[in-house]
Amino acid sequence: MESKNGFFSRHTAKDFLAFIFSKLQVLAATVVLSPALVGAAAETKITHSFLALGGETYIVSAGGKIEWTYPFSTRDGWVLPNGDLLLTLSKCDKYPGGAVVEVTRQGKVLFEYKGTQAEVNTSQKLLSGNILLTEAGPNPRIMEVDSKGTVVVNIPLQCQTTNHHMQSRMTRKLANGNYLVPQLLDKVVREYTPESKVAWEVKTPHWPFTAIRLPNGHTLINCTAGNLTIEVDAQGKIVWQISNEDLPKPLINDACGGQRLPNGNTVLTSYHIGVNRTKLIEVTPEKKVVWTYTDDHKDGIHEFQILDTNADPIAGTPLR
Repeated sequence: MESKNGFFSRHTAKDFLAFIFSKLQVLAATVVLSPALVGAAAETKITHSFLALGGETYIVSAGGKIEWTYPFSTRDGWVLPNGDLLLTLSKCDKYPGGAVVEVTRQGKVLFEYKGTQAEVNTSQKLLSGNILLTEAGPNPRIMEVDSKGTVVVNIPLQCQTTNHHMQSRMTRKLANGNYLVPQLLDKVVREYTPESKVAWEVKTPHWPFTAIRLPNGHTLINCTAGNLTIEVDAQGKIVWQISNEDLPKPLINDACGGQRLPNGNTVLTSYHIGVNRTKLIEVTPEKKVVWTYTDDHKDGIHEFQILDTNADPIAGTPLR
């Protein structure tokens, strides 16, 4: 009997442990494979640090704190790879025609070009070392200036001259040597050759502010007061767009600056959204809002540069 009971007890314990182990395996599989849990783990909070340009000029940390400011209003600008900044300054008493400056984080001016007409609307540091800029006024033009401020490229723009402020915005030099220009009041984006010929153009449904040439040859365009962002192919066909109709609530009010991130998401600003309202939004290609920025500043964000995502610097030349 003892031997029998001992045999039975040993096997009962063994079976019981096997049973418990099998249940633990099932539980582990459930935890690992549950789509809900996988999705929750995958949805990491997004953070960005960025340069804000407009009535106020500042850099915001990923934690939302202002970590650098500059005492002039700006229209465009860049944080350069070496940490210095290239800034397009709004017209003011010191710069009645606007200006472009390159400054250190300590505010030391390394380069200065003073505008000669109504205003300067954009700037871009080129691989050649030249600086691209545009002047608005009676003779609207694309320019390249060297490190001494000497004009080395001068390309007249084919645009209206009755409203200088509404002539052009975020002009960029392309890899092919041409220049992409959003012309607001003309409601057109034009690609100019160095000889001032129009190589490509697309009409826009509202005033274009940004024209960003993407690696696939498409062009991303923010249409300011149209509260609209569109992406067009090489033939000018709209292949993607986002407006307030695509969002849970109206978040776009004057879609000025924009940037396409390496992950395919798009960030855009709402320049006239107002105090304590969402000034920057990031949307996926599926038009889902995944990040927003709100502050209590009176001035809106005119243009911006996203510097990193979750502490990873944006690689390469920003698409903005």
